[in-house]
Amino acid sequence: MTTPVPASVPLVNVAGLSFRYRDRDTLAIQDISFEVPAGEVLLVAGASGCGKTTLIRCLNGLIPRSYKGELQGRIELLGQDTASMPLARISQMVGTVLQDPERQILGTRVLYEVAFGLENLSLPRDEIRERAEQALAYLNIMDLRDRETFHLSGGEKQKVALAGVLAMRPRILILDEPLASLDPASAYETLDFVRQLADEGMTVIMIEHRVEDVLRIRPDRVLFMSEGRLRYLGVPEGMAGAIDTREVKLPASQIIARARTEPPEPTVVPLLQPEDPPSAPIVRFEHASFGYEPSLPVLHDISLDIHRGDIVAVLGPNGAGKTTLIKHAIGLLKPTEGRVLVDGRDTRQLSVAQVAATLGYVFQSPSHMLFAPTVHDELAFGPRNLHHDPAQIEKEVIHALDVVNLRGMENDPPLALSFGQQKRVSIAAVLAMRSRVLVMDEPTAGQDYRNVLDFMDAIVQMPGFEAILFITHDVDLAVIYANRVLLVSGGWLAADGAPRAVLGDAERLRRCRIVPTSLLELNLQRPTSAGRFLRAEELARAA
Repeated sequence: MTTPVPASVPLVNVAGLSFRYRDRDTLAIQDISFEVPAGEVLLVAGASGCGKTTLIRCLNGLIPRSYKGELQGRIELLGQDTASMPLARISQMVGTVLQDPERQILGTRVLYEVAFGLENLSLPRDEIRERAEQALAYLNIMDLRDRETFHLSGGEKQKVALAGVLAMRPRILILDEPLASLDPASAYETLDFVRQLADEGMTVIMIEHRVEDVLRIRPDRVLFMSEGRLRYLGVPEGMAGAIDTREVKLPASQIIARARTEPPEPTVVPLLQPEDPPSAPIVRFEHASFGYEPSLPVLHDISLDIHRGDIVAVLGPNGAGKTTLIKHAIGLLKPTEGRVLVDGRDTRQLSVAQVAATLGYVFQSPSHMLFAPTVHDELAFGPRNLHHDPAQIEKEVIHALDVVNLRGMENDPPLALSFGQQKRVSIAAVLAMRSRVLVMDEPTAGQDYRNVLDFMDAIVQMPGFEAILFITHDVDLAVIYANRVLLVSGGWLAADGAPRAVLGDAERLRRCRIVPTSLLELNLQRPTSAGRFLRAEELARAA
């Protein structure tokens, strides 16, 4: 039984909190103080690396128990000081869904995973099954109950991780970038669910870069961090005037209003442009079908070409087959029917290393890529294995670091960085290889708005790439950068064409669980002579 907490006592009370990691010279967070009552949704926002993840590690007890360093200040949960609490006790009060579900999922099957925490509480077998199935039903993912976790999409894994935490029935729920791997419709469903939990009395602390989406459920307050300090704590309505709109993604109307009062930024136009007429395709799918198991087909009769000049956004719901499709292009998977050609050669006759010289791939989860002791070594590994000139490798590494804004971190261990920084390291590792085609799976997951724009601007203006493909749940990324959009749904290619033609079909978007953003809606309402969609700052000048 949980000891009742008086209504006057906040469920979370943080006073004068500072922390410095053992291997760092500077404080990760400094003098943070706030309270969170029961039933509140607190949105924590800020640029990548500003200290958000460090803050939640303090709240859920991982600091100082798992992450060592100098901790100052006081944290109270449910009116109790956590300083002398064992981690097992804190975990019963605070449930945490990590930014990268790969780090959280241990069970081989979904039901086992959701039941894992309950088994560690030594609950009766019947109660464990009942609570695990209740959590799956609550999130509307009972159809995943007996699936192997290895074959789940990133978004499905995110939902399973949340189910495992909810089955524990914590009083405080911490969500670290819960929308990063979710399709737009699933993100809205998750946010509605979060609001429901708070209305039922749970305290929810949510770290999220997709601020525009979270504002839809009326978070009670916003805590904005910058450089390890608390810069704003208050109602959402006061946030826009207190923060840099390039650090968090606000509704397009607010960005436009701010942009009209500031000096215009230079327009970024991609170097890549579609060929007319197109030359021979770099990648060709010919009636390709695939299933991880014979009874579970994932891709159905996919036919498409990738040409020089294409900047292709791949959109679709969780579990639609987007990542499976891309893994066929890079040769990690081979179709069970049909074929995939790279530079006219069947991928069945090519090794993954041979394909990598043409297509460089950034995995959805950086933990699948990163292994080297330092960021510099990580970036130099690929060029060395592709036998680049040793004198050129250092230039390639430095250039890639500049593109993703990681100069100064060359000697840091990649796996000690924040998730957003790890994501940028994984992108930089592919940039350094100078592959002809850049392929990215969820490149913006865990990234603040400024880093998204900066590194995408740099990538689309970088000479050397002949085509770019990226899977994304961020519709605005397709709006701003793509000259072609693929919609994948249920393993079928539902649409393939120019952004205005594909994203302007509201009914088809609804069927594919794509929710139009405010930026897309404004672009559809205001056709321009530019021949492409515009970012919010450009719309401010075009109006």
